[in-house]
Amino acid sequence: MRRADGSSIRVLVVDDEATLTDLLAMALHYEDWEVKTASNGQQALQLSREFKPDVVVLDIMLPDIDGLQVLSRMRADGNEAPVLFLTAKDSLDDRIAGLTAGGDDYVTKPFSLEELVARLRGLLRRSRAAVADQDDPVLIVGDLVLDEDSYEVHRDGHPIQLTATEFELLRFLMRNPRRVLSKAQILDRVWSYDFGGSSSVVELYISYLRKKIDAGRPPMIHTVRGAGYMVKAAQ
Repeated sequence: MRRADGSSIRVLVVDDEATLTDLLAMALHYEDWEVKTASNGQQALQLSREFKPDVVVLDIMLPDIDGLQVLSRMRADGNEAPVLFLTAKDSLDDRIAGLTAGGDDYVTKPFSLEELVARLRGLLRRSRAAVADQDDPVLIVGDLVLDEDSYEVHRDGHPIQLTATEFELLRFLMRNPRRVLSKAQILDRVWSYDFGGSSSVVELYISYLRKKIDAGRPPMIHTVRGAGYMVKAAQ
């Protein structure tokens, strides 16, 4: 997904948790989107005017002015970019307040990075901004085919049944063919950002994928010792 002029989607992420903004920025960079981050409301307003984002991820609880005020001032400035509210609050009142203020969607922490990216894609498709969706939902690496819309996977024409987590892991690998992805990158992208487990869960799911993708066939999923994992066409 890119802008109508072919340039990268611009995303403004506003949250006072540096670890979270760094993680979100990394995940959105994988989409080939341009990302700016802000840690408070005033900085967010300045970046909104200068950066002119296509979509905004906005925390409600900020150290200076809250996200609702930030959104109100953005709209007063003429910025109509869709806004995804991000907050630790989970009450119905907060949800209603955010959407009533002009927000377009609402995600409660902790959240799945894949879900957040999917919601941003949905907001961009529905927005009035001139955004061209040039993505092909079908990922192909060698004889391995993954359809992001139908959630179907085939290798050499044969269907492969995957769990939701196996599918997300394979999708992440196939979006980055021949690129070594570390366990930390995979944990951050496939699992919730605050997932408390160890990297052994990545090893476990890689083994699950190998049994389904590579069993009886030339291997496509490879371990790069000390670095991570990658997928490439079988030799």
